[in-house]
Amino acid sequence: MEKRKIYILSGLIMFLCMGAIYSWSVFRIPLILELEKSSGHHINATMAQMPYTIFLMFYSFTMPFSGKLIKKLNPKIICIIGSLLVGFAWLLAGESDTIYKIILSYGVLGGIGVGIIYGVPIAVVSEWFPDKKGFAVGITLMGFGLSPFISAPVSNFLIENYGVFNAFKIMGITFIILLSLISLIFKFPTEKHSVVEENKTDLNSREMIRTKSFYALWICFIIGTYIGLSVVGIATTYAIEVVGLNKQFATYLLSFFAIFNGLGRPLFGFLVDKLGTKKTIYLSYILIITASLLQIFKGHNIYFFVIGFVLFFMNLGGWLSIVPAANINIFGRKFSTQNYGILFTAYGIGAFFQGMIGGYIKEKFGSYIYMFYPFIGLCVIGIFITTFALKKIKY
Repeated sequence: MEKRKIYILSGLIMFLCMGAIYSWSVFRIPLILELEKSSGHHINATMAQMPYTIFLMFYSFTMPFSGKLIKKLNPKIICIIGSLLVGFAWLLAGESDTIYKIILSYGVLGGIGVGIIYGVPIAVVSEWFPDKKGFAVGITLMGFGLSPFISAPVSNFLIENYGVFNAFKIMGITFIILLSLISLIFKFPTEKHSVVEENKTDLNSREMIRTKSFYALWICFIIGTYIGLSVVGIATTYAIEVVGLNKQFATYLLSFFAIFNGLGRPLFGFLVDKLGTKKTIYLSYILIITASLLQIFKGHNIYFFVIGFVLFFMNLGGWLSIVPAANINIFGRKFSTQNYGILFTAYGIGAFFQGMIGGYIKEKFGSYIYMFYPFIGLCVIGIFITTFALKKIKY
């Protein structure tokens, strides 16, 4: 049975590759400079961030469709299709000469590719580890959060030595080969190799969306991802403008925070296994409130800044383990893949609002400090919803 650990390792490596999207900030400046130089047109900050935002939205809204196919088609086939789309997205980005082509290739095509693949390692690992699904899925997802720690310096090296467009191409070829090979490993356990688990009520997607628990978990997921993605988006700028750090040290801290984004996934997955869904959600919101208060009252202090942002990044990773585990706890395992795909649309909504609200608050009030007040309010709402609407938890 220990052979089943190969699926965790394979999924982790796959997510390390796909999580290179979080290194967009490394590509952004040299790419925009090259595009402006070749076209002679200025690209504003909002448009420069658009490939990243579009990617997040397409990858989250593709998951409900791919989730329906995972149990119907061979997981190897699904992963290979997604792998080819991801690789070709990076290759096409390397051939682009306008920001709109980058949005279509890197953003749309890349987002669809990752959305197709994303649910497969989660589904396979949760089937092989029903006895400790939260922790096992968390370890697998850790690759997505840790990716910038590896992909950012690798991308920077390629850009400096081969140019930004060739860097896209090199990574695209690498992803096609590596992701396609890893895809061949994935399979679901046969009945005789499955770990026995007590029978639970299994709700399909139509039944799930008729329950209060679905909307409770979905809204809580929006809150968690909106806050986390907002902080990821402003971390470097906040460190420079509010804390007063230089750009090099601020960039170093971003890689440091990425470690906790990765570690948050197995940690909160473990907590769901041990404490249950509700208690883990309460803990997450309390930690986010604590981190927000640190920024409101001590945001200019580097030590409180680091402690607070470690908590923010850790909780962003945590929500990507809490929800898949909670999905199985509440709605059952049989339809868990397609159900999680629907729940994951919350991530896309959180991504959309983080791209809109953060900039508005900065322009309206003059400082990112004011973002943390609504964070606290949203967490209080999340605690209220969890208490009164999230039901049928299996402890």
